[in-house]
Amino acid sequence: MPFVFLTLAICAEVLGTTLLKLSSGFTRLWPTLGSLGAYGLSFALLAQALRGMGVGVAYAIWSGLGTALIVMIGVLFLREPVTLVKVAGVALVVAGVVTLQLGGAH
Repeated sequence: MPFVFLTLAICAEVLGTTLLKLSSGFTRLWPTLGSLGAYGLSFALLAQALRGMGVGVAYAIWSGLGTALIVMIGVLFLREPVTLVKVAGVALVVAGVVTLQLGGAH
């Protein structure tokens, strides 16, 4: 069950970050309120996930997968450029998450 909460927390965080971009620096009301609500939901779900898993692994997965998903959303929907450095950075983040997960399994 912790991984269900963690997955939902990641989805809420990705939504919150996307809405943060769309809020134009908190100048647009609905994206701003949506962003704040999604972040609140994300933290509440992350707190529930932490009841059944270690904080280091949970936070690494939450932040790492959230980062990778946000980069993909930026490229696919927000017209952000794909660069070799960006791809390498995401690959390193994912590799770090996998490494922490494998180290936490023992």
